[in-house]
Amino acid sequence: MVQLCVNGARGGADGAVVPLSPEAVADSVAAAVAAGATDVHVHPKTPCGRDTLSPRVLAVTLEAIRARVPASVPVGVTTGAWAEPDPASRVARIRSWTVLPDHASVNWHEPGAEETAAALLERGVGVEAGVWSGTDGAARFLRSALGPRVLRVLAEVTDTDPATAPDSARALLSALGPAHGRPVLLHGEDGGTWPVLRLAGRLGLATRIGLEDTLLLPDGSRAASNATLVTTALREFTTPPRDTH
Repeated sequence: MVQLCVNGARGGADGAVVPLSPEAVADSVAAAVAAGATDVHVHPKTPCGRDTLSPRVLAVTLEAIRARVPASVPVGVTTGAWAEPDPASRVARIRSWTVLPDHASVNWHEPGAEETAAALLERGVGVEAGVWSGTDGAARFLRSALGPRVLRVLAEVTDTDPATAPDSARALLSALGPAHGRPVLLHGEDGGTWPVLRLAGRLGLATRIGLEDTLLLPDGSRAASNATLVTTALREFTTPPRDTH
């Protein structure tokens, strides 16, 4: 599985290539799905470009995407604390959603992660357990009674050095151990994106790609779109490593 991470917390300062409005997001998702993405992770945005858990914005964004892609493509959203810092307000937002995503990510190192995950599960929304390297997320997830109920684990490598990110990824996977028996999606960010994606391919793990994680192609040039990133990722993900001996 190659999940599309459409836009993340990026905004207008990252360039016009990053889709922010519901219509732009839907167009970008449709092109990326046509290029081979099989799952979607999106950050719904307010008109001023900020991440939000607003039921109105969520509904408009999800409806725009679902009007453009096959029903077989799951669409998920973020519940990152930056979108709603207060845990109780975050749970209230989730309970007020009028249109539900197929899944939502919960960063396990953030305050209120357990309550956020429980609220999603109560509403029938799949939970992606976001476990970041450099945090206590793995230990907290392994202690969680909700661990066996999540849809998958998003193992996020925050090390952006391309030389060390793969080792950081292996350390994160080691810390996760059996991960409650749940599937693991491994991905990096910025400079670590492509090395970690290749490692995921070698390990037979799911991964993700999109303008949330990187604005650049492997050769360092700017990506023209999410579809371009997906096309490149599928090639990098499945190409055996070159013999350098």
